[in-house]
Amino acid sequence: MARTVSIGNQDFESIRKGDYFYIDKTSLIREWWEQGDSVTLIVRPRRFGKTLNMSMLEKFFSLEYADRGDLFEGLEIWKEEKYRALQGTFPVIMVSFAGVKEDSFVNARKKICQLITNLYNKYDFLLKGEVLNTREKDVFQKVSAEMEDYIASDSLKNMSEYLFRYYRKKVILLLDEYDTPMQEAYVSGYWEELVSFIRNLFNASFKTNAYLERAMMTGITRISKESIFSDLNNLEVVTTTSEKYQEAFGFTQKEVLEALEEYGLSESAEEVKYWYDGFTFGEKTDIYNPWSIINYLDKRRFSTYWANTSSNSLTGKLIREGSREVKLTMEDLLRGRTFHTQIDEQIVFERLGRTESAIWSLFLASGYLKAENHRLERGKAEYDLALTNQEVHIMFEQMIGDWFAQSASDYNDFVKALLRGDKKSMNAYMNRVALSVFSYFDTGNKPSEQAEPERFYHGFVLGLMVDLEGRYRISSNRESGYGRYDVMLEPCGSGEQLSKRYENSGGLTGYPEQTAGGHDDYIIMEFKVHDPEEEDTLEATAMEALAQIDRMKYASALEARGIPADRIRKYGFAFQGKRVLIEGSAEIY
Repeated sequence: MARTVSIGNQDFESIRKGDYFYIDKTSLIREWWEQGDSVTLIVRPRRFGKTLNMSMLEKFFSLEYADRGDLFEGLEIWKEEKYRALQGTFPVIMVSFAGVKEDSFVNARKKICQLITNLYNKYDFLLKGEVLNTREKDVFQKVSAEMEDYIASDSLKNMSEYLFRYYRKKVILLLDEYDTPMQEAYVSGYWEELVSFIRNLFNASFKTNAYLERAMMTGITRISKESIFSDLNNLEVVTTTSEKYQEAFGFTQKEVLEALEEYGLSESAEEVKYWYDGFTFGEKTDIYNPWSIINYLDKRRFSTYWANTSSNSLTGKLIREGSREVKLTMEDLLRGRTFHTQIDEQIVFERLGRTESAIWSLFLASGYLKAENHRLERGKAEYDLALTNQEVHIMFEQMIGDWFAQSASDYNDFVKALLRGDKKSMNAYMNRVALSVFSYFDTGNKPSEQAEPERFYHGFVLGLMVDLEGRYRISSNRESGYGRYDVMLEPCGSGEQLSKRYENSGGLTGYPEQTAGGHDDYIIMEFKVHDPEEEDTLEATAMEALAQIDRMKYASALEARGIPADRIRKYGFAFQGKRVLIEGSAEIY
């Protein structure tokens, strides 16, 4: 009989006592212990078993579980006498930053200090004996959510010393999701303040801590050493490309096949692979996303389980506010293509808004991209990257669709007007969309007149790709004739496939029917920002954009394929601030 699947349970003791579904990862204990590294940082995508593994390490090493060898009976680690004797023999400090997702530095600092206060409350029995002197007891009692920086920075180091005195053994320090506060700080704009606070805490806890047996940290990203690990020269960093612990997080192909067999789902193995495979750790390929596998075993239907467990706020921000090149790369990724880039696994958050390689490094670390090829060029790592699997593909489509959610009705009506060739309505609806979401695509401190429209219309193109998938192939910035057109829409089918967004939008009737003759038209768009030194009016700018399509012969690639001229529609888009004017093909609706 198949074991019960306990969704969201990250407590090792609870899973083992309840005999819930569990894939044995206790070999991590042996591997970590035998490596002998002082401080280990392991980075893996979210929902990849990091918290469960940290709970496992706590229950294995902690003196509080000295009589709980039953939790490990029957598992790999319990086969060796050496490790049976090691179980329950160390004081363990366990802290998780997973819940520190605040919108200000004040609140984030307070939340971290409260977590440390909770830890001190757990060990308040230390105040009753002779382990601490009077001054130390006074400092102990000053630990609170509002404690001063000098107390906060030394708090974990001091607790390590107190526990060493009490138990006469050095401590094991486990810090789960160390980078969650840092990502939230970047998104919410208090990065520099938090970096200073975290740096002092980490240096005291992990570098100058003489009472530390060893430590492990987990997170999603490897934040740059200069940011928060300065002078921490005893840190062993294990990234997704490292061979250490390559099978300890996530499910292997063999483990997934065995799980599917246990639940009578072996016939779905290929589709499970299509949806949830694609991760590579070290040299180990075919690593599956465990959160989605567990949910699939429980619900027996395919869905974006992993992709829906987070707001993806940072991911969306980086693409939405990214340059034209970032959005063009996203177009290729959504078409199933790869792209080649340099990757630095040390994430420098300060560079995310300025350096494309930093964005793709973050996406690779977060699990949204997979490395299909890897090589070193002049000492720098270069990769061919692609979207990880079907689940991630759908996540990005949903994210792009959400960009226009605040103007959904106008955006949907614009797409309908575009397909009908209704230029008057295109102008009306496009201006409403632009007015509503222009600034959403460029929230920099000094957005330029040139940058805003470019960010907007390339985001707009990604929206068209998602909404018209199955009816049009949409490309941008591709060579044709004597230059590169901005956008081209090419019909790719009968036009009968309707967008689910339209079908489920409450009252909308979906796409308009195909044009006369049963064929959709080809559409070329050119975008131009109004420059008063070149054109007197916005209309002149729109006409110049339109003229450029003919002058640069952007339609030549279509004509060479035998597409008749009367099936190629051309539009010039002119931008001035948040105003848009469209000129072009005669109205056909």
